[in-house]
Amino acid sequence: MREIPFLDMKSPYLELQAELDSAWARVMRSGWYILGEEVQAFEQEFARYVGAEYCVGVGNGLEALHLILRAYDIGPGDEVIVPSNTYIATWLAVSYAGATLVPVEPVERTYNLDPERIEAALTPRTKAILVVHLYGQTAEMDAICAVARKHGLKVIEDAAQAHGARYWGKMAGNLGDAAGWSFYPGKNLGALGDGGAVTTNDPALAERIRTLRNYGSKVKYYNLEKGFNSRLDELQAALLRVKLPHLDEWNARRARIAAFYLESLRETGLLLPHVPEGMTPCWHLFVVRAPQRDALQAHLKAQGIGTMIHYPVPPHLQAAYRELGLPAGSFPVSEAIHREVLSLPMGPHLSMEDAARVVEAVKAFFTPLPAREGVREKEYQR
Repeated sequence: MREIPFLDMKSPYLELQAELDSAWARVMRSGWYILGEEVQAFEQEFARYVGAEYCVGVGNGLEALHLILRAYDIGPGDEVIVPSNTYIATWLAVSYAGATLVPVEPVERTYNLDPERIEAALTPRTKAILVVHLYGQTAEMDAICAVARKHGLKVIEDAAQAHGARYWGKMAGNLGDAAGWSFYPGKNLGALGDGGAVTTNDPALAERIRTLRNYGSKVKYYNLEKGFNSRLDELQAALLRVKLPHLDEWNARRARIAAFYLESLRETGLLLPHVPEGMTPCWHLFVVRAPQRDALQAHLKAQGIGTMIHYPVPPHLQAAYRELGLPAGSFPVSEAIHREVLSLPMGPHLSMEDAARVVEAVKAFFTPLPAREGVREKEYQR
């Protein structure tokens, strides 16, 4: 039985092999590998794509968020609202800055930060709301930004999974004061190694992050403050420049797979993704929920179908945050989500034939009949 990987990491290279090889050779021949013309060009091109005035390339997504907090002078004594339901990197950025985490539960249907719960978590020490666009769908930004304006808070987007996602037509990464991006290879816009960026319309913030990412220096060997080494390198920037023009098309392919899943799996026992009006996900992940999640995952594995769990343990129950003293039951919505979520295969190089096989395998788990009507994958190829 041919296996269906959770994410095909080889095909993106094969599709763009000539362009990617040419970009690699161009950088190798240049003799300049850190903070050169490729990074500058990518920063301009990605800022234009997002619709932001500025983009600053950094080492990875975690450092992008950390540098935003540092550049806003958010640190010890300050509090930052974070989702209780997210990948731990969101929390780590706040911890690295020395600020205090204040977790808030999500909207259960969308998995994203619940705007109606934020005000109850605010104190005079609150300085920012760190919003995650989880799984490639934006949070409810109008309501969140309204709370922030009312209380004079910064809104920072964790856009690590939201490359090309839109909120009422406006791009993620241009919905708050600043956004942190990851270009980890598995992202919708992925490098061939680590990479990240910050987008913003704030010139002072962009300039300070440029300084902080480079040891606190604007001029070589002259350091204005205690900075960091967090720089998007020339090679990754060149490779990202090749991929960026293909991002919308690749997202459209993801959307066709998502539409097929949504239609074909609606009669199963799964809780499927919910997309509110005005939101256009980039479908970084297609996440379903099932009380019998582990058994379903085992069933699909036996059928040669790769899946992943995003994420098995919420941040407050990780050993890394044991000192917070937040036991099981502290965030019941998030805990229920983490017990039940399962990510099905998704990506721009997943064929409709393989997607149909995924659907049939899921249906077989819930309705183990000897024969069922075939899946109408051709309808979604248009």
